[in-house]
Amino acid sequence: MSPQADAEQRGARRAVTVFPVLVLLAGVVGLLTPGTFKGGGEAVPYLLGVVMFCMGVTMTPQDFKGVARRPWAVALGLVAHYVIMPGLGWVVAHALDLSPQLAAGVILVGCAPSGTASNVVTYLARGDVALSVSVATVSTVLAPLVTPPLTLLLAGEYLPVEAGAMVTDILKTVLLPVLAGLVVRLVASRLVTRALPVLPWLSAVTIAVIVAVVVAGSADAIKSAAAMVMLAVVLHNGLGLALGYGAGRLARLGEPASRAMAFEVGMQNSGLAASLATAHFSPLAALPAAVFSVWHNVSGAVAAACFTYRDRRRAAGSSR
Repeated sequence: MSPQADAEQRGARRAVTVFPVLVLLAGVVGLLTPGTFKGGGEAVPYLLGVVMFCMGVTMTPQDFKGVARRPWAVALGLVAHYVIMPGLGWVVAHALDLSPQLAAGVILVGCAPSGTASNVVTYLARGDVALSVSVATVSTVLAPLVTPPLTLLLAGEYLPVEAGAMVTDILKTVLLPVLAGLVVRLVASRLVTRALPVLPWLSAVTIAVIVAVVVAGSADAIKSAAAMVMLAVVLHNGLGLALGYGAGRLARLGEPASRAMAFEVGMQNSGLAASLATAHFSPLAALPAAVFSVWHNVSGAVAAACFTYRDRRRAAGSSR
């Protein structure tokens, strides 16, 4: 690994480790001082655009070539992601008898593309990073076509869903910034390479601000709904990680690829879900996405640690 790539990985590892704490602190600030972020909801789509631009800058043409080299594995990852998590969101909402706003929010999280930290967590878990990057990239590109109709299908029984307007919002806040970032990477590669270690931190801070704004917007309702939302998020994320890993094992993709599948299925772009929920539903509907932003990074880091611990035990056992 080159020194620059090594620095990039170290920066990403630190960011994904500190990120949950940063987002948790942002949520506390938003809860205790909601007036500080009054009117901030209008800025959420632009903040998300910054996160997605950073994601686009980290992409290379090699990421897309990986899709062509392993179409079966990538297709399986996409199907698993866009079937398991939306379905689990609907099941969890029904099982816990959530209010319409919270139910729509949980389902919307499930319908979002893969999370921006899933690649780094896959790397920490010694999983198949190339597969993780390919699935995350394609799920993000396909989000304008997949997320709105899935949300309409599954959340339409709870709240009205304007799928057409949602498509437009995803194009503006996700696809265009990602493409812009990719173009910048191509035309200014040397400058971008120097900035790569900083990008995970910029994304982490921006998502933390989004969480603070979302929490501030529904501060009055959090005290009564927090426990139920936390339960819904833990179930949704935990089952997603387990079923994603199980899908990889069932398809006989191998251990590293199955680990990648776990994180690509169980970790969501909760920033996008928060932005869409704020714009199309209500601040309360964005609460599950805000909690998911914290929890899926905590659970992802714990799962990665468990995988690596298991590898060390196996290595120790085989050396005896």
